[in-house]
Amino acid sequence: MPKLLTFCFFLFTAVLQAQELNAQVIVNSDLVNQTNQQIFKTLEQSLNEFINTTTWTNLELLNQEKITCSFVFTLTNYNRDQFEATLQIQSQRPVFESNYDSPIINYLDKDIVFSYQEYQPFFFNASAFESNLVSLVSYYIYIILGMDADSFAPNGGTAYFQQARSIANLAQQSGIKGWEAEGSRNRFLLIDTMLSNTFREIRQTNYIYHRLGLDKMVNTPLEGKNQMMKAIQNLESLYQRRPNAFLIQLFFDSKVEEIVNIFSDGPKVDFQETVNTLKKIAPFFGGRWKQIKV
Repeated sequence: MPKLLTFCFFLFTAVLQAQELNAQVIVNSDLVNQTNQQIFKTLEQSLNEFINTTTWTNLELLNQEKITCSFVFTLTNYNRDQFEATLQIQSQRPVFESNYDSPIINYLDKDIVFSYQEYQPFFFNASAFESNLVSLVSYYIYIILGMDADSFAPNGGTAYFQQARSIANLAQQSGIKGWEAEGSRNRFLLIDTMLSNTFREIRQTNYIYHRLGLDKMVNTPLEGKNQMMKAIQNLESLYQRRPNAFLIQLFFDSKVEEIVNIFSDGPKVDFQETVNTLKKIAPFFGGRWKQIKV
């Protein structure tokens, strides 16, 4: 009996783990003129291990509950141990009682610079800035965790966003680009606005759209669509205060295809008012909104 209990314990802990992410890291070096590609492969492997084996929260999740996400580094310059790149961050969350994963974030950071020596170990220290690469990755992990948590509970991601802001504050002291307070689209602005009450509609919309809308689509699709429309229309008050709000585009960068697909199919709803709202607050996707048949 003790052996059986021991076996069951190890089986349980193998399924229930503290790691929260199911992440894929890709390091694309096609734009870099470098004969020896091994350092890029090592970097990719090390980042995959770092992200997927580090404990980022106090949650214990089943494997199927882990957040699916990706980090794609496209290197644009490499000189010895100095790297320049862009970074595409994406994450998804499952939709209730379906096999569909809904995109939560799809964001391109163009200001990626870091130093790295092959086989250099990665460690996350929440109270100190030690490596710009570690700070970059850790910052976006907490952005992903925060946005995912917000989609399940009102303001559920606050603690994760606060950790991201702490990382940004520490990194800002380094003087490395991308962390500065000035500018219209950077890491400091992203987390500063995400936690600001001025932009509260973004986080409200994240919850209404996913938990009250998408998660109802399998059993009550009409109710789900109505809640999704309510979520979209909720952003109009933010647009009226801040018509060029960075977070509005951030939301639609991940949602445009999904919105077009969902409201082009299934039970019909009175979508005209919502289409007008979309054309007003997200004119950069005007061509896509025209494809929705109302």
